[in-house]
Amino acid sequence: MIDISIFRVIHPAKYLRDHFASNTRPDGREFTSFRPASVNIGSITQADSSSVFKIGNTAVICGIKAELACPKAEEPEYGFIIPNVELTPLSSPKFRPGPPGEEAQCLTKLVERILMNSEALDLKDLCIHKDKLVWALYCDLVCVDYDGSVIDACVGALMAALKKLSLPKVEYTPETGATKVDPKQKISIPLRQLAVSSTFAVFEEQLLIFDPTEDEEQLSLSTVTIVFNENDMCLVHKSGGIPISQEIFSKCLTKAKNRADQVRKLISSAASTVKTNGWE
Repeated sequence: MIDISIFRVIHPAKYLRDHFASNTRPDGREFTSFRPASVNIGSITQADSSSVFKIGNTAVICGIKAELACPKAEEPEYGFIIPNVELTPLSSPKFRPGPPGEEAQCLTKLVERILMNSEALDLKDLCIHKDKLVWALYCDLVCVDYDGSVIDACVGALMAALKKLSLPKVEYTPETGATKVDPKQKISIPLRQLAVSSTFAVFEEQLLIFDPTEDEEQLSLSTVTIVFNENDMCLVHKSGGIPISQEIFSKCLTKAKNRADQVRKLISSAASTVKTNGWE
């Protein structure tokens, strides 16, 4: 008799189909169940803001570092926010050391689109002096455990870190170009919208499952990611594959909105227990 763990490696598709036939998933969840999420904020003291966001076994660390920069000539009142997603070999054996792979680059571009579409930050809030000096926020998102729905964890970690972001007070003298930074006085950067991402996977006969694991994502026929901010849906991303019915898409929208409300409360609750200089 073949051991279950060996059977899972040799015949992953059949292993998954056998579970689906029994109306369950390998991790014991129902098709319409999300994994529990958790968040810690402010645990990296060297960063201007940070968080750790977990969805099941998937974990992403976000560290934000702010640097002074000159604005673009065509946007003299706007600062910068630059996300970067890293999929480390620690997170999964399928990743190797070296330059970012295709998946990491695609995730970075997707996070950029979510930031732009959700209007989470007003980049004018990062302006210190028009046409002279602005803040550039470098947001490093490092996946330390990769088990599906990674974009959801990346967005959660980024929003949690932005929620408690505060920057040193800066005085700029236009006549001399002198800059004075006071690290003891902090200015909070308002988070205008708290975006939340939810991922779904579609299998044969339009079988829909919520919050897929890595194995489920790899064996699915299509995945759909829906992002809601506090007002409305701001992004839909479908990774190719088969078309999905209007009924399935409508169900995804409803569940993504409900999930967004829950995650938003989770992040707000975690942020309220954190002092501006660390944990209480």
